[in-house]
Amino acid sequence: MEGRVPCDGPGKRNDNWGGIDVNVGDILKNKTRIVITVREEDTLETAATLLATNRIGALPVRNGDGDLVGILSERDIVRALSQSGAQAHSKQVRGYMSTNLITCTPGEDCKALMETMTNRRIRHLPVIEGGDLVGVISQGDVVKSRLDESELEKNVLKDIAIARP
Repeated sequence: MEGRVPCDGPGKRNDNWGGIDVNVGDILKNKTRIVITVREEDTLETAATLLATNRIGALPVRNGDGDLVGILSERDIVRALSQSGAQAHSKQVRGYMSTNLITCTPGEDCKALMETMTNRRIRHLPVIEGGDLVGVISQGDVVKSRLDESELEKNVLKDIAIARP
């Protein structure tokens, strides 16, 4: 795993977002704890079936020892189709997965995560805790969390305004 997303730390005040930032672990609490993965020797057809069946956009890739060695996204499968045509379905995941992994941890700040995902054009990040894969977080997860936080802030401000004499 080559990169790590920078972390401001959990619960740090961030005036650009307002309030207390949500961290990756907070988002994972609202997601299923089952992490769907694929093996590097599996076919792209198997990977595409897993993506479609589970309605997800990327799969962490494990080697024979169970170690995280890459990530395969819908974009990778489209690239395989454009390069190999109909034969792409029988190609192995290892030939198309991204191996320059950027990962994050449950304690990492979502603002820093959004910046990294946007700047590096990454839509899915594996979440690692104590060396184990514990989840995958998407840009959509982070955006939804931010929208939820904004809605809560709006409601609090509305309640304060109503409570004033």
